[in-house]
Amino acid sequence: MANIDFITLGAADPAAAEEFYSTAFGLDGQVRVRESQEPTEGVRGDTLSLTAAQPGDVDLLVAAALDAGAEEIKPAAKSLWGYGGALRAPDGAVWTIATSSKKDKAPAARRFDDIVLLLGPDDVPASKRFYVEHGLAVAKSFGGAYVEFDTGQSPIKFGLNKRRALAKNAGVAPEGTGSHRLSISGDLGAFTDPDGFAWEATASAAAE
Repeated sequence: MANIDFITLGAADPAAAEEFYSTAFGLDGQVRVRESQEPTEGVRGDTLSLTAAQPGDVDLLVAAALDAGAEEIKPAAKSLWGYGGALRAPDGAVWTIATSSKKDKAPAARRFDDIVLLLGPDDVPASKRFYVEHGLAVAKSFGGAYVEFDTGQSPIKFGLNKRRALAKNAGVAPEGTGSHRLSISGDLGAFTDPDGFAWEATASAAAE
């Protein structure tokens, strides 16, 4: 079973980005930051998500992010699938904060259950084949539009969603150019996928 240990985001000001993720979300090692001056414009072809247990938790996470300097893209609201919104972190990464629940069942808290990375290829079936060939098992698949991979107990969940659908869900235009400013680290080894997303081997995987 493939494991994703952490994601590294590129930022022009890595110290500020690290402070944001610690202050807003309380992240500790799952998302790391390094300096990047690579040009990037528009949506980077991916979204990061925090999934929470209930709407009240979503609201507190969104409020903390906005207080820490995030830009609101789509206000949190109810939808057919649950409750959530989208924002852009100071480093430019697009985040969605969401829950499948429409009602609170406990006192609200600034907490989340999972971190989810979704890549937005134009050709989901081709990217799906690529990742299966590189050792990822499919957990769920919905036609040629959406795929979830089995990453076991990894701190990062991983999937694919057609680029236009991914952008629509986040409330951004699908167009974008330049660097993704994102790399994925785990035990699959080092490679670059068909859409230019870089994977890096963690120290433990590289030693095997």
